[in-house]
Amino acid sequence: MTDLGPLLQIAGAALDQASTLVTEMAVGAVRPKGDRDMVSEIDLAVEDRVRSFLQKETPEIGFLGEENGGTGINGPLTWALDPVDGTANLVNGLPLCAVSLGLVEHNRSVLGAIDLPFMRHRFRAAEGNGAYADDEPIQTSRTEALNEAIVAIGDYAVGARAQERNVRRLALTRLLAEQVLRVRMLGSAAIDLVWVASGKLDASIALSNHPWDMAAGVAIAREAGAVVMDLDGSAHSLRSTATIAVAPGLKDEVLQLLQTL
Repeated sequence: MTDLGPLLQIAGAALDQASTLVTEMAVGAVRPKGDRDMVSEIDLAVEDRVRSFLQKETPEIGFLGEENGGTGINGPLTWALDPVDGTANLVNGLPLCAVSLGLVEHNRSVLGAIDLPFMRHRFRAAEGNGAYADDEPIQTSRTEALNEAIVAIGDYAVGARAQERNVRRLALTRLLAEQVLRVRMLGSAAIDLVWVASGKLDASIALSNHPWDMAAGVAIAREAGAVVMDLDGSAHSLRSTATIAVAPGLKDEVLQLLQTL
């Protein structure tokens, strides 16, 4: 079994550098990368910095970044980085963004470190060692009824086949609006997942599963006691089609709702 303790420390050191860039750099040039999607100079600078740091510290571990792809990703361990999760928020001056660094072992998220630079909070977890926010242990909420739950949903689809892909997302929004206490769309999967982990949200439902978006948050939510699963209730992995993290008491009701999509 991989010794995750030293790797969690390395992830924290990587986030120190990334967070400094996010808060001190100007956003700079912003260019489109497809329909209604964008990348900023900060995204690129953070990914370059973290990639270089991790290749020096852990050359035996592969690396996958959202902006520039992967290197050495055929081995058992791979770092997965979203340099700025919530770029649209960052570019528009909204503080809801995060640097998200996860470690994947054989398609399973085993370690996560997420920094919220403008809120000055950091979340971390390693499999079997619990989840923490700013060094304090965290756990999911105890909510057991959907009509008492605050549920976050992932962004609507953009790009190829967006209209078709949004049919299910809009159906999900309608179902939740009819049944839950409140629906939230925050624009950052990393924030959704760590706020489920810390009990600020009762569930997060994203009908997507990109490793750079989800790897870190999945590990943190799971270690905090959340049930993290695919649409059919199976345990979440990189092969899942969706990323659903819920307080344990909501699992059955959420699954029943999802089966009607």
